[in-house]
Amino acid sequence: MPEPSSKKTKKASAANLDAIGLEMGNKPPQALDVEEAVLGAMLLEQSCVDQAMEELTAECFYDQKHRMIFEAMSSLVLDHTPVDIITVSNRLKEKGNLDTVGGPAVLALLSEKVGAAAHIEFYIKILKQKTIQRDLITASYDILRDAYDESVGVDDLIDKAQTKVYDAIQSNVRKEVQDIGSIINEAMGDIQEQQTSEGLSGVPSGFVSIDRITNGWQRSDLIILAARPSVGKTAFALNLARNAAVDHHMPVAVFSLEMSAKQLVKRLMTSESGLPADKIKGNRKLEAHEWEQLEFKIRNLSKAPFYIDDTPGMQIMEFRTKAKNLVKNKGVRLIVVDYLQLMQGPVELKAVREQEVAAISRTLKATAKELDIPIIALSQLSRQAVTRAGSSGKPLLSDLRESGSIEQDADMVIFIHRPDYVGLSESIEDREKTQIIIAKHRNGETKDIDMVFKSEQIRFMEMDEALDSLAARTVPSSMNDDVPFDGASYGGFGPTNEF
Repeated sequence: MPEPSSKKTKKASAANLDAIGLEMGNKPPQALDVEEAVLGAMLLEQSCVDQAMEELTAECFYDQKHRMIFEAMSSLVLDHTPVDIITVSNRLKEKGNLDTVGGPAVLALLSEKVGAAAHIEFYIKILKQKTIQRDLITASYDILRDAYDESVGVDDLIDKAQTKVYDAIQSNVRKEVQDIGSIINEAMGDIQEQQTSEGLSGVPSGFVSIDRITNGWQRSDLIILAARPSVGKTAFALNLARNAAVDHHMPVAVFSLEMSAKQLVKRLMTSESGLPADKIKGNRKLEAHEWEQLEFKIRNLSKAPFYIDDTPGMQIMEFRTKAKNLVKNKGVRLIVVDYLQLMQGPVELKAVREQEVAAISRTLKATAKELDIPIIALSQLSRQAVTRAGSSGKPLLSDLRESGSIEQDADMVIFIHRPDYVGLSESIEDREKTQIIIAKHRNGETKDIDMVFKSEQIRFMEMDEALDSLAARTVPSSMNDDVPFDGASYGGFGPTNEF
């Protein structure tokens, strides 16, 4: 069976370390005597075999002969065969490597070069240190080579450099097995902190009915927000981003691959001011008091920690780089991607769209986990979501477009369902009714939440908030004369969200 390309690349890079060392005028980091001591201890003590197998790989041995011996030992362990001079010699002979390493005599010499088996942990630590040094040299050389390559974009170069250095370190850092007692102590600490603290544990959505279920958007979660075109995905996502940035002063970033930054901002200004969308677009002229309303309402929006990137057709690796910089330099707590299918995946997967989308989905989840922030990614639904018979037009998880991996990678999947969109509304009043369907929730319950979508304001509202807003606007016209402007009378956010 051919070995994975990643392993081939790593071995090839290791083989070139001598050449890199000659070029740099230095000898690659190595400790051949320690390698011999570890292999000798493994030939004599079963406990040393177990400890070495847990923490070392073949790449931890610089000498090619030592690497072959360790690989032979590894194969014996996998076959549940004892490791000693005789069994290792036979396994090397089966693989055709016995003469290459120097024959049984070399194994006998190794067993004589053991210091103390009790020092095996110290020997292993030395080998891991040398391995990290060599991996960093290889990564640095690859970064240097790519930096001279004019065909490599700067964003790709930065992302590759960060990834290679990170991988070189993490691949040699062992995560200790934890006993349940220590984990329970940590969990009890979290529970106690949550009991004594007020508010949500995650980034607020701004909608009480949603936050009651999610407790806010949680760290490292990938949230998929899906609907058919023109149902209100972008509007809802902007509402969520606006609520976090304006009401709770949490830095938010929106990556818009479909709409320009100016279009997004006009949508935000529409929902923030409560003015009709066609007036913000310029189809109808603004009155003097509406100008006052607009200027008053957008003051806090203009000061909010809200960042927009409208690069079209963004590469997934470019997104990773920009996301890392936003979290590091701007303290971003929530990222919105509009939308997933417009992103560009790895070049080698261009020919297979399903695999490309799967790679994008996995990378979004990995980025959320690495940066420890929630990412809300918008996604299209397939046409069958509105043509399926006998389902009231409600979307299902199987309707997620182009890849089943989206459902697999997501911690939450949320659908927007508007009955009027699928021709199920029976009256004009029903056309504003909308359902936010939490169809998948890895760490909580699923639920259908009734809401109202004010399309003229590009704004979602909870049912009770919509009733309060309607009551505030339902006053005799004579009472509106000479009344000082308060914003709410023009369909604004109302007294609960007044700035």
